[in-house]
Amino acid sequence: MVTYEELLAQLRAHKDEAYRRFNERIVNIPEGTSIGVRTPVLRALGKELVKSEGFSLDTLLAFPSDVFEVRLLKCFAVGYKKMPFAEKVRRIDACLPVIDGWAVCDLFCSTLKEIKKHREEFFPHIEGYIAQGGEFSQRFGYILLLGCYMAEEYLPHIFALAERAHTQYYYTHMGVAWLLAEVLVKFFDRGAAFLRTTSLDAKTVNKAIQKARESYRLTDEQKNFLKSLKK
Repeated sequence: MVTYEELLAQLRAHKDEAYRRFNERIVNIPEGTSIGVRTPVLRALGKELVKSEGFSLDTLLAFPSDVFEVRLLKCFAVGYKKMPFAEKVRRIDACLPVIDGWAVCDLFCSTLKEIKKHREEFFPHIEGYIAQGGEFSQRFGYILLLGCYMAEEYLPHIFALAERAHTQYYYTHMGVAWLLAEVLVKFFDRGAAFLRTTSLDAKTVNKAIQKARESYRLTDEQKNFLKSLKK
């Protein structure tokens, strides 16, 4: 297993300074806290890392988390490393403290497609992330619902958990709005019925409607109807 310093050296070999300056603004992290490695390159490095001789997930997870790309590599490694699902769940939970922004959250979620094969088993963990009430623990739960649970049989659970959103947090607000917008696109009648009765605040309902109305997958008639539901 490489050392922390060796890992940083590998990352710096792929540094793109212009991208670093741009990306730090987009992902809303302090200037100078990233190296500037583009996401496709970082994903490839993550896949190589977990297959490398002597790789230790425990060692990687114990590295400092002050560099954006290292936080992402930890999450990618948990997603890419083959292991029994029960162990993967423990590793996912171990990564929660490094999820400190929308980018780490959403990119981590995108590597966890395996959850689709274990929906029922994993669902209590989704409930747990949302129950924690933190901005990014909640967003993590909502984005996983969007990516892995967008099925009709889970709509009652999605709606119940959406009601628990702490939308005073911007990235929680945006995460649950995105989730509900996707419900509207795929299950329009059920989603619209929920919006008519939900206790969610107006800004989140309206953001969900806005995002759904931006989709090319809804008809003009559906978009006009959603406009009438704005609070």
